Parts: sequence; C-alpha cells; structure tokens
Amino acid sequence: MFRTILISAAAVLLTLGEAHAQVVNLWPGVAPGSENWTHQEKVYEDTPVGTVIQNVVTPTLTAFLPDSSNATGTAVIIAPGGAFIALTVSLEGADLARWLQQRGIAAFVLKYRTVEQKGEGIPQMDMDTAGRYGIADGIQALRVVRRHASEWGIAPDRVGMIGFSAGAMVTSGALLQADSAARPSFAAMIYGGPLGVIPAIPARLPPTFLAWAQDDRVSRGRVVRFHDALLAAGIQPEVHVFATGGHGFGTRKQGTSSDHWVDVFYFWLQAQGLTTRATAVSGS
Repeated sequence: MFRTILISAAAVLLTLGEAHAQVVNLWPGVAPGSENWTHQEKVYEDTPVGTVIQNVVTPTLTAFLPDSSNATGTAVIIAPGGAFIALTVSLEGADLARWLQQRGIAAFVLKYRTVEQKGEGIPQMDMDTAGRYGIADGIQALRVVRRHASEWGIAPDRVGMIGFSAGAMVTSGALLQADSAARPSFAAMIYGGPLGVIPAIPARLPPTFLAWAQDDRVSRGRVVRFHDALLAAGIQPEVHVFATGGHGFGTRKQGTSSDHWVDVFYFWLQAQGLTTRATAVSGS
C-alpha cells in the first residue's frame, strides 16, 4: 500500500521500491560542495556485512513508512557507517528501518556522500574533512523530512536521527549544530560520534542516546571521549555499554549482549513518549 507523496524540487521523487520504501534526492541538483566530483557510485551485494555502497555522489533518503493504522508520527533518519568511504546500508540501515516501520515509526535510510575509494582498505585521511559532506547531508535530511512531514504522516517535532560509527559522526554533527531549531528532536549514536575534533557542546541538547561495546577496538576511545565531553558540558545522555559485541554489530545477532541494543533503544524511545501516536497526526 503506497502513499502518494508530493515532492518539491528539493526532494525529487525517484523510484518506488518494496512496500512503503521510496527514494528521494536530498538536494535540488548537485549537492553543494561536490560539484566537481566525477567518481561513479558502486553497489556490492551479499558482502559479509550485507549490501555496501561506495563513491556516493548523489545523497538520498529511502523512506520506510508505516501503515497508517499504526503510525505513531515519530520518524528516525538512519545514517549507516563505513568510515566515509562506504555505507553499510543493510546491516546499519534497511534492516533497522524495517524493524522500526513494523512498530509504527517512519524510518529514512540516509545515503550520504562518501569520498572516492581509490585503493584497498581505509585510507589515511582527516575525518573532519571527510565527514563534512555527510554532516551537511544529515542536516539537509532533517529539513527534507520536516518539510514533508504532513505528507508522510510525521509530527515535525518528533524527527530524530540515529547513526552508526561514521554515521554517528553525521548524527553528532546534526545534533551539535549551532542552529538549535534545526537539530534532530532526539539523537542516538551507536559505537561512534565525532571522529576528529569534538565540536563545542551546546548548553542544551535534545534527548541523546549512546551505546557501544567494551571490546570495540575501533571506536571505543573516541566514543568515551565524546561521552565525557557531554558530561563536562552538563549533558546527561542515556548510555548503554555492552561487555561484548565489538565494532559494527548493527542488527547482526552474535549471541552477545549487544544483540539487544535495539530493544533498549526502543524502550528509551518509549520513555520519551515517542512510541505512541502523536496528537498532530491523530487524524492522518
């Protein structure tokens, strides 16, 4: 059952995928700052971490809208990880989106811009430079979802973000931006956060959720550093630290305590009043 969505030039309707999954462009034309990019997007299916996309030049949102019968009016923009050279769009994207969709929460998988992959492995690079494109796309994604909130059955004050690893840096950039009105209504950062210089922490932030595993050898130090910076600024985030799970557990089931992070995340949303139907969309 598809909803008809009227999209302005800022979010051009591209395709209809599986039930309730629709793809829209974030920008009305070439994304600002990458006008001279010439690399070609590549998609790899059935990798050990599911579907992976590299060389993203045109950022998009893939929308997973719940049925109107159980829609809550809450929306979550999902930013997958991949060290800004790739996006793990199933393990840290579509799988979670479907899970949220089934529970009445609109989910939007963000395919943000990544730097060109020219060789094997993760190149040495300045994460603040590499991540600025994804952060800009994350902030734009919030604008697009809120602009079309009524068409998607969403309450504009219930649009949050969740990010994994590098995607958590995208989420943190949107959360810590200077324009408080443009920040997400709530934010969750899973085994990630600012991977370079920690930006100034505003005095007040929307509800914030952090989760990571103690045996994460990739991002644990940076996540702990970000957590401590939040505490020093007077921010009290919801924090869940799992004994095991490593880095990049996403929606994968490993038989570790981190398998249940998504349930804890949902309980946190419930505590914020975000899992029940919003008054603003009660008639939609």
